[in-house]
Amino acid sequence: MSDCGCSKARKDLEEYLRHEVCKTQHSDITEHLENCPACRDEALVATTLTAVIARACKETAPDQLRDQVLARLRAEQSTHH
Repeated sequence: MSDCGCSKARKDLEEYLRHEVCKTQHSDITEHLENCPACRDEALVATTLTAVIARACKETAPDQLRDQVLARLRAEQSTHH
């Protein structure tokens, strides 16, 4: 294995985190992250952000808010027909 360097690790970070790079690239990026605190921190930020967004997408709006939004959309649609 060989360290791929910061520019390569950062360029392919999103694909790496989604396990979309080949095994050789994955090993090289893993090695780089183990030895580079700055890139490791960037990977942690990306992982944390992805997890927060995933959680937020699972939340639902309160029924009252949902009803208000739908009523407003229907009102807007009826004025444009």
